[in-house]
Amino acid sequence: MPSRSSLILLCLVALWLAACYGVRFGLLENGSWVDVCADDAALWACQARSGLGLLIHFGVFGQAALAASVPAFLLPGRIGWWLAALALFVGLLALVFYSVSMAVFAVVLAGLRLVRQPRPARA
Repeated sequence: MPSRSSLILLCLVALWLAACYGVRFGLLENGSWVDVCADDAALWACQARSGLGLLIHFGVFGQAALAASVPAFLLPGRIGWWLAALALFVGLLALVFYSVSMAVFAVVLAGLRLVRQPRPARA
């Protein structure tokens, strides 16, 4: 991976982690939302909180990250690289949102795929 794309990916990962933690601590773990959502469950924030809770409960983020990282590890070229980048972002989301069991394998596979050197063309 060239150094410029590495730097861009690193900056995007840092921004993504900040956004994920912002949602986690601002929406999911903030106790003030309990009273607000008890009064009016139709608010978009309450619906988002409920939907994220279900996705976390069923481990959808970890499964999606693993489902993206395995083919990304096997596919050559740009398609594999982009799929690994997607798996990395979904895997980090899963790690932040408590789906650690499968997400850790997905992040490792995606990271290995992203740093893998391209194979030289055979003559």
